[in-house]
Amino acid sequence: YNLGVMYANGQGVLEDDKQAVAWYRKAAAQGYAEAQYSLGIMYDNGYGVPKDDKQAVAWYRKAADQLYARAQFNLGVMYESGKGVPKDDKQAVAWYRKAADQGVARAQYNLGIMYNNGKGVSKDDKQAVAWYRKAADRGVAEAQFNLGVMHESGEGVPKDDKQAVAWYRKAADQGYAEAQYNLGVMYGSGEGVPKDDVLAYMWINVAAASGNEVAPQSRGILEKRMTRDQITTGQRLSRDWVNHHAK
Repeated sequence: YNLGVMYANGQGVLEDDKQAVAWYRKAAAQGYAEAQYSLGIMYDNGYGVPKDDKQAVAWYRKAADQLYARAQFNLGVMYESGKGVPKDDKQAVAWYRKAADQGVARAQYNLGIMYNNGKGVSKDDKQAVAWYRKAADRGVAEAQFNLGVMHESGEGVPKDDKQAVAWYRKAADQGYAEAQYNLGVMYGSGEGVPKDDVLAYMWINVAAASGNEVAPQSRGILEKRMTRDQITTGQRLSRDWVNHHAK
């Protein structure tokens, strides 16, 4: 198996996905769960083998049946998207839950989505919040953002603008454009934070740079009530933020 990883990553050998597949297959045939999962990834993406969703599912399932958490998560994704298996939200939820219970943050987030939207389970905002929080505490930006939305709207939790701002800020600091935009809106309206047009401008400007589509229009509206000095300060703050967080 380790030889397969070396070929897949080009560590000490020339990168060779076909060789990686060959070594993964040997280990997978001996029941090695990580190799079965890795073989699933290769089929899922068409690395070293023709892309084959059914084969990907088959290998994910072998690893998942051995309680390999990332394979359980990927199997959930396959069922939710209908790749390699008939689309089945209940099965997706079942596999997400297995992976989530083992601490896979993405599975916790996806389970939150399923509860939030009533997909494969009865809609339950409190359960959605609980799973979002687990994923958010593990640093999943989308979960942090969704938790902000839930606190702002009072879905599944008492409405709390300060908590909404706190979660938007966590996601915004990770470069999540929608959270950056919402944080700007909160500063612009004074919800959960003292009203501050300069910080509103800064965050909406950062959101625009991150690709948020409504941010430029909102920035234009905000500019109409700001002084030139305020705009200059907002631009400087957003530039500083982008430079500091540039990857």
